[in-house]
Amino acid sequence: MRHRIVRFILLAASAVMAGVLAWLLFGPRPSNDRDWTPDQARLPWAQIAGDRVEVYNVRHARYRSAADFDVSWEERSYDLGRLERVWFLVEPFETEWRGPAHTLLSFEFAGEEFLAISAEIRKEKGESFSPWKGLLRQYEITYVVGDERDLIRLRTNHRRDPVHLYPIRASREQVRHLFLGMLARANHLRDHPEFYNTLTNTCTTSIVRHVNELAPGKVHPWSYRVLLPGYADELAYELGLLDTDLPFAEARDHFRIDDDAQKVGEGEEFSQAIRRGL
Repeated sequence: MRHRIVRFILLAASAVMAGVLAWLLFGPRPSNDRDWTPDQARLPWAQIAGDRVEVYNVRHARYRSAADFDVSWEERSYDLGRLERVWFLVEPFETEWRGPAHTLLSFEFAGEEFLAISAEIRKEKGESFSPWKGLLRQYEITYVVGDERDLIRLRTNHRRDPVHLYPIRASREQVRHLFLGMLARANHLRDHPEFYNTLTNTCTTSIVRHVNELAPGKVHPWSYRVLLPGYADELAYELGLLDTDLPFAEARDHFRIDDDAQKVGEGEEFSQAIRRGL
């Protein structure tokens, strides 16, 4: 009897493994040719010649609400010699439990010019995010390259989430490497689409990948504070990546920007205003 049970378990496990393998080999394939939502209808890409960078399809949406907006797409030029700093944004979705969150990076150029880059699911019309569907090849991943008045203001003023914006401790050469690495990946995704995966290919694992290209092994990709990115700022603090001498609890409060962002008028310089007290 025992041998029959063991044999049944082995056969069942083999059938499951065969099914998973068949699904991986013959199941859904990532595509850039779907009926996308207007805010993700275009993919960003870049051309680089020496210190000159041309970035195409930079998003600049103007929001009446999180779901009601007008999108414009811009071509922008940047001088790598003027690239000074990178900022790390953490947007927790819950107040009771910080775990679920979004993260992105924003790059600062001399003259107080900023460009934000955010790895996200690329939504088709009618889709909404589910972490469970994110395990099952239901979304492509995209890099959204955009104006801070779009990518940050959406989160602070319209979604009304708590948002923390931290300066990163890095040399200008490291910031340059990080910026070019993210643009290179945006170019790659334009030609070679990939599926988003809730565990292995997310907003935060994408940032970790770029950081580890600079310093191999710096951030463990399977850390729970990567998988639960609401704690990613705590991990970055412990690794010495946040440019602050404050104790972490104080730093988290100090670098919270959503209240200040909601006070910024339409005519004001948004990026400068949200950093005024930082």
